[in-house]
Amino acid sequence: MSSNLVKGSAILTIGLFLSKALGLLYLMPFYAIVGEENIGLYQYAYIPYNIALSIAISGAPLAISKFVSKYNALGDYATGRKMLKSGMLVMALTGILSFLTLYFLAEPLAHLVRRNDEQIFTVEEIAGVIRWVSFALLVVPIMSIVRGFLQGNHKMMPTSVSQLVEQIVRIVVVLVGAFIVVNFMNESPRTAVNFAVFAAFIGALAGLVVLYKYWRSYKPEFDHLLANSPSASKVSITDMYTEVFAYILPFVLVGVINPLYQFVDMITFNNAMASIGLANVTDTYFAMLNLLTHKFVMIPVMVATGFSMALIPVITGYYAKNDQKGITRSLDQTYQIMLFLTVPMVIGLIVLSDELYQFLYSKSAAGSEILAHYAPVAILFGLFTVTAAILQGIDRQKWIVFTSLLGLLFKLVLNIPLIKLFETDGAIAATAIGYAIAVGLNIAVITKTLHYRSKMVFRRLILIGLLNLVMFITVALTLKGLTAISEADGKMHALLYVLLCAMVGAAVYGYLSFKTGLAQKLFGNRLTKLTNKLGFRR
Repeated sequence: MSSNLVKGSAILTIGLFLSKALGLLYLMPFYAIVGEENIGLYQYAYIPYNIALSIAISGAPLAISKFVSKYNALGDYATGRKMLKSGMLVMALTGILSFLTLYFLAEPLAHLVRRNDEQIFTVEEIAGVIRWVSFALLVVPIMSIVRGFLQGNHKMMPTSVSQLVEQIVRIVVVLVGAFIVVNFMNESPRTAVNFAVFAAFIGALAGLVVLYKYWRSYKPEFDHLLANSPSASKVSITDMYTEVFAYILPFVLVGVINPLYQFVDMITFNNAMASIGLANVTDTYFAMLNLLTHKFVMIPVMVATGFSMALIPVITGYYAKNDQKGITRSLDQTYQIMLFLTVPMVIGLIVLSDELYQFLYSKSAAGSEILAHYAPVAILFGLFTVTAAILQGIDRQKWIVFTSLLGLLFKLVLNIPLIKLFETDGAIAATAIGYAIAVGLNIAVITKTLHYRSKMVFRRLILIGLLNLVMFITVALTLKGLTAISEADGKMHALLYVLLCAMVGAAVYGYLSFKTGLAQKLFGNRLTKLTNKLGFRR
C-alpha cells in the first residue's frame, strides 16, 4: 500500500475519530442540561440541516480532491488553482441558496414531523430549531472547497485540524450557552436547544479561520508549483465544471445518504409509532435511535470515512496511470484495515451497550437495547462509504447513483411496515436491508470491473473474524463476572466496567493480532520492527 494512502488515512482517521468522539461525549453534559425529553428537538434540527449541508458541500471536498489530484499527476497545477478561485464564488452562492431554502422550508418540515397531538414538541418549536441551525450553511460550503483543494495536493492535516477545531468550538458554545440560558437567564431547556443548534455557525467560522492559516503556510509551495506549471488556458471554466459535476453527484449521494435514511425515519417514524398506540413515546424513541445511539454507531464508521477520503486521490492516480497492481494493492489493504479496526469497535458497542448508555446518558433498558441492535449496522455504513469511494476512483459514478437510490428505496418501502411490526427495531432493520443491498451491488461492480480476486484477503478476513470471536467471548465473560459481583449503579461505576472490559478486549485482540503476525502485515515495516523488538517475531 502506498505511503501516501497510509499517512493520509491515518491523519484523516485520527482527526475524524477525535471529532466523532467529542461529538459523542458532549452529549452527556448537554443531556444533563436539557433533559431526555427535550434533547430530541436537537435532532429534528440536524437531520434536515445535514441533508442541506450534504447537498451543498458533500460532493465538493472529494470531487475537488479528485479533480486536483488528476491534473497534478499530469503536472498541470494551474488548472487546480483555476478551479479553486472560481469554486470559492460558486460555493459562497451555494451556501446562501442552501441557507434560504432550509430557512423557509422549516415550517413545512415541522408539519411533516408533528403528526399527532400527543407528541411532545409543537410545530413552532421544531421550525424554530431548523431556522437557527440553517445559518451555518452560509460558512461551511466555503470551507469545503478549500479542504478539497488541499486534499488533492495530499495535504490531509488541514482537513483534520479544521474539523477538530470546528467541533471543539461548537461544543464549547453549545454547553456554555445552554448552561447560561437555563441556569442564569432562567429560560426553558427548549430555548437552550435553539442556541445550541446556532453553535454550528460559530464553529464553522472557527474552522474557516484554521483553513486560512494553513493556506497561508502552504501558499509559497503552491505558488512555486504554479510557476512551473503549463498554462491552464486550454481547460475552460465550462470544461472544468462539466468534469467536476460529473464527479459531484455520486459524492453528494454518498454524503447525503445517511441523513436521507434518517430523514425517512423523521417523516415516517412518528406516524407509524402513533398508529400502534405509541405516540406519547415516539419523540423520545426517535431521539434514542437517530441521535443518542446514532452517535455511538458512527464512531466505527469514521475509520471507513477516513480511508475513503484518502483513497480517492490515491486510487485516481493509479487509475490515471493504468496501474492495475497499485489499485489492487490499495483495495486489499483498505478492506482489511477497515474491518480489522471497525469490527472490534462494533463488538464493544454490543457487549457494553448497557454500561455505555448509562455512563453517557442515564440507565435505560430501551436505549441500551436500541444501541446493541443498531451497532452492527455500522459495518454496513463503513463498507458503503469505502466501496462508493472505490467506484468513484475507477469512474463508475453511475453505479453509485443507482445503488444508493435503490437502497434508499427499500428503506422507504419497508420502514413503515417494519416499524409497525417491530417498533424501533423495524427502522433499524429497514436501514440494514437498504445498506446491505447497496453494498452488495457495489462490491459486485468492483469485482467485475477490476477483475478483483484475492484469496489472501478472504483468508485474512476469516482470521479477523476468529480474533474478534475470541475477543467477544473474553469481554462478555469479563463483564458477566463484574456484574455478578455488583451491578453498575451509577455513571462512574458504569465507566469503570467499560474501561476494564475495553482494556481486556484490546489486550486480547492486540496480543492475538501481533502473535499471528496480522497487525504487522497490515500496518507495514515500522510496526514489524517494533513488534520484533517486543518478541512478536514471525
